[in-house]
Amino acid sequence: MPSNKAPFEISLAQWSWHRRLFGEAEPKLENLDFAKEAHALGIRAIEYVNIFFKDKAEDTKYLAEMKKRAEDLGVKSVLIMCDDEGALGDPDASQRGQAVQNHHKWVGAAKYLGCHSIRVNAYSEGSDDEQLKLAADGLRRLSEYAATHEIDVIVENHWGLSSNGNWLSGVIREVNLPNCGTLPDFGNFPPETDCYEAVAMLMPYAKGVSAKSHDFDERGDETKVDYRRMMKIVLDAGYKGFVGIEYEGDRLSETDGIVATKKLLERIREQHAAT
Repeated sequence: MPSNKAPFEISLAQWSWHRRLFGEAEPKLENLDFAKEAHALGIRAIEYVNIFFKDKAEDTKYLAEMKKRAEDLGVKSVLIMCDDEGALGDPDASQRGQAVQNHHKWVGAAKYLGCHSIRVNAYSEGSDDEQLKLAADGLRRLSEYAATHEIDVIVENHWGLSSNGNWLSGVIREVNLPNCGTLPDFGNFPPETDCYEAVAMLMPYAKGVSAKSHDFDERGDETKVDYRRMMKIVLDAGYKGFVGIEYEGDRLSETDGIVATKKLLERIREQHAAT
């Protein structure tokens, strides 16, 4: 975990380089080189995305290489963001159970790599109340399994009802397990939603924070989100974990966007440390 000297530490979400990882931007980036590239930018903690090593969750040789490359550089593996493994709130009980089972291998991979969590989605169908109960059921069952591996299960506001702070916080309360929490993302809210209010609702359950960024003005401030206001909400909630850079902009290159986000977070951290 972060040291007592800094109010928070900075990590890097792998999605920030998704174009390079998909081979859509140069230079192409391989998953095994993620830790090295992050280290080159002065980042010492990383957050993986499962789709970039989708068939390797149970490949111990491959995971061992991932782990070795990160540890050799002194880079901490923080979490794995898990997608495309089924809906944990599927109305069909058998499909919901299969989705829970599909995530088991990522719990094992996270444990092996030294991560503290897997990030999952809370997708479902039906009325708001029905979806809350269904999502909580799947999350509870997965969290109970993950607890036996000392891994947390965290849910991001990732569109659908999960981008409703009141609904998602209600899901976490319904699960009511210490290893099930949230990963508040500064973005991923519809235009009509007050993102600051929504993040404030999710912060009491946060075990990670995703600092979404898109573009920056001449002062180096993010143009869509008031980072100082948002980070005050994060820190006022007593959060002391990692804040993950997740750049998704188009104007800057992925690397330049990562660097700009890192500089902004570092300025805010210095200001908070000084006070």
